Amino acid sequence: MAFDIPKTTVHRSVHRVTWAVVGLLKRIIHFPQGNDINDVGDGFARLAGSAHFNVVVGAIDGCHISVKPRKADENCYLNRKLFYSIQLQAICDHRGRYVDICCGFPGSVHDSRVLKNSPVYLQQQYPPDGRRIIGDGGYPCLAAPIRLLTPYRPPNLNPVQARYNSMLSRARNIIERSFSMMKTRWRSIFFKTLEVSPTFAPAVITCCTILHNLCLDNGDIMEPEEDEAGDDGPEPEPEHRAQEPGERVRSPGCSSVCPSPLHSSSAGA
Repeated sequence: MAFDIPKTTVHRSVHRVTWAVVGLLKRIIHFPQGNDINDVGDGFARLAGSAHFNVVVGAIDGCHISVKPRKADENCYLNRKLFYSIQLQAICDHRGRYVDICCGFPGSVHDSRVLKNSPVYLQQQYPPDGRRIIGDGGYPCLAAPIRLLTPYRPPNLNPVQARYNSMLSRARNIIERSFSMMKTRWRSIFFKTLEVSPTFAPAVITCCTILHNLCLDNGDIMEPEEDEAGDDGPEPEPEHRAQEPGERVRSPGCSSVCPSPLHSSSAGA
């Protein structure tokens, strides 16, 4: 016992409170509507430093949370960093507020596979027509069933593509910052192995994302610690096509965001 409280009582209390908070999920984590969409787009344009990024209404990424799986399931939960985890996929707005989450896939599953098995992809829930979400190089560039913009892949980048990548990175950094804020706030959950069953862990993590949004809505901003805010790089995709399916969406956007200096000079000659 701790503080003269039986473990079974603590267990019941944690489960009761967690599920009560999870019951608020659809009220607290939801896609922006109406004029809020325009506000989100304007916010991403400011983050990127280009008005052309106002078509972006979300940034997507994945986060690994350490868990203790059953011995028989260890291989499924072992991720590329060689620890056992479950994954949180999240889409956030320009403030770092979550608009969609998908939690529970084991750590061995690639980011792109998590996306393609999540409701936002399968049900084409977001973004709305004419809008985009952005992700890192671990995701494919897509035009359908959802519109997802990712960076051009090195090393053979021209100056226009390199500038586009830089702007996209500045805008996309908000999802990493959002994860870092949440991790800093609940260090005992995100910086240690979660001491609950892997089947209950998604509920605990979902609870944290809901409370994260409530904190932001009420002006309670948690600045991430410097050593926790860095990006450890996208998860490498085992097979990438030379021509990605979303290239027809990305190329016009790249050209409008970063007009070629050579082309401009020629036009003025």
